[in-house]
Amino acid sequence: MGNSALKSHLETSQKTGVFQLTAKGLQEFPEELQRLTANLRTVDLSGNKIELLPASVGNFLQLKSLTLNSNKLTGLPVEIGKLKKLETLSLNGNRIQQLPPTVGQLKALRTLNLAGNQITEFPLGLGTLRQLNLLDLSRNSIQSVPAEVSDLQAIEINLNQNQISVLSAEVSRCPRLKVLRLEENCLELSSIPQSILSESQVSLFSVEGNLFEVKNLRELEGYEQYMERFTATKKKFA
Repeated sequence: MGNSALKSHLETSQKTGVFQLTAKGLQEFPEELQRLTANLRTVDLSGNKIELLPASVGNFLQLKSLTLNSNKLTGLPVEIGKLKKLETLSLNGNRIQQLPPTVGQLKALRTLNLAGNQITEFPLGLGTLRQLNLLDLSRNSIQSVPAEVSDLQAIEINLNQNQISVLSAEVSRCPRLKVLRLEENCLELSSIPQSILSESQVSLFSVEGNLFEVKNLRELEGYEQYMERFTATKKKFA
């Protein structure tokens, strides 16, 4: 892309606080954006070929939304933790294997999208994200959901299309969790903790495409309590 095109994009962004440059074959995070660290609130660089986010991304202190879906990122710099106003971090369809612990410092974060990456272990250290509404980890290679999940404040956790065969009962202690998606994993009926049905806040527990028939959930203790929550939620949104 020519310099003049980038220049006009930068001039517009200075006024709007939005920089969007998608599917342009960019191989690196545009250095020129550094001039706009005081202005930018939204950056979308989806559909490029960016492999690395520079440490200087931590300078965008006004940033509320950072979207880099469908790039070639393998990780994030620790400086990402400086973005205290960031509400949306969307990194679907990259090659990320793990997150730096500083992601836990993104105190304003509401949405964390990591679908379609190469994550093999459930990311820990996200319990400090008190505003988190959605954690999307679908289409990764996660095999188990550990006890530490109970720290999460998320309202929805999407773990569809992983390789999960172990689900900690501690998930039922997530204080705000309403939607838990575990479709197309490797769960047996015996791996489903009954406490999710009987003791949690979960009102949508989605488990199609595992190693049991969904109708067999009815056999588990607590199923009626779950159905009461499910029906009450349905009525509320009907």
